[in-house]
Amino acid sequence: MPQGVQLAQIERIFEILDRLGISREAVIIPLRPHGTGSLSMLAGGTLEIVVPATIPFDDWYASLEDAIQKLRADGTTSAS
Repeated sequence: MPQGVQLAQIERIFEILDRLGISREAVIIPLRPHGTGSLSMLAGGTLEIVVPATIPFDDWYASLEDAIQKLRADGTTSAS
């Protein structure tokens, strides 16, 4: 398991953000994976995407776009 989030993973996340029309400047992706990963809306509408440490990236990534859309639609502040 890599120690940090890889550039290739960030680029894949950016593909989803671009498809959804979310500005890359409105997103924070911490460089350290953590737990099962998470999505949160921070103050000012910034989306934080935490890549998981305990789930294979591809498995998590497969549901990321739907999770982002649900978070935005629900108006909640976090989702796992």
